[in-house]
Amino acid sequence: MKKRPIAVTIIGCLLVVVGAAGFTYRFRELGPHNALHGGNIWILAVELVALVCGIFLLRRKNWARWLALAWIGFHVAFSFLNSWRQVTVHGAIFLLFAYFLFRPDAQAYFRQG
Repeated sequence: MKKRPIAVTIIGCLLVVVGAAGFTYRFRELGPHNALHGGNIWILAVELVALVCGIFLLRRKNWARWLALAWIGFHVAFSFLNSWRQVTVHGAIFLLFAYFLFRPDAQAYFRQG
């Protein structure tokens, strides 16, 4: 069994932390009564997607790396509504995710899973 590339481990753990912390923060910020109201459910869902991506990247699921790339791509798209600085930061993260999750060693790792 091929060992997990360190970049996949780092990205997976980062997504778990970001997803769990983001979900907890947003849920507490919105309050339990408002969290499931209207558009707030989508904010919480985006945080849960990060958590799911991280968990399943660590569990060697190929679809999780595609979902992780889509997740950060979503952030790039929404950054255009805010500022060029956010576009730049999220765009750089997107490129790093794409590079490290689709390198030959990562592809071999996910192919064996």
